[in-house]
Amino acid sequence: MANIPKDLKYTKTHEWVRVEGENVTTGVTDFAQSELSDIVYVDINTVGSTVSRNEPIGTIEAVKAVADMNAPVSGEVLEANTALQTEPAKVNQDPYGEGWIARLKLTKQEELDDLLDPAGYADLVKKSEHH
Repeated sequence: MANIPKDLKYTKTHEWVRVEGENVTTGVTDFAQSELSDIVYVDINTVGSTVSRNEPIGTIEAVKAVADMNAPVSGEVLEANTALQTEPAKVNQDPYGEGWIARLKLTKQEELDDLLDPAGYADLVKKSEHH
């Protein structure tokens, strides 16, 4: 079973969100990194720009596939985790800690209400694991 921290919110596309006042930190979930397998490159190319929820803010490249990293909420991309440029495997090793991917300044607080809670995300993962 994937690790699903209780203090985070989640998207249906397997991003996690840690709310920190009007800013959020985001990354891919433990389930997503295990599905992608060995992550070899992370590129967040939108720092400084304003993005809409579900819009790609960069890409995550794994040995098996390339996936979009989507903005879980609308906002301004404040920062990308530059440590991932030299150590992208941190996403595999510690997806909720050192493997965080981007920080955004929220522009639509109400979008947080549309995210999944840990129990809702656990249900989604359970369904995904059976396919």
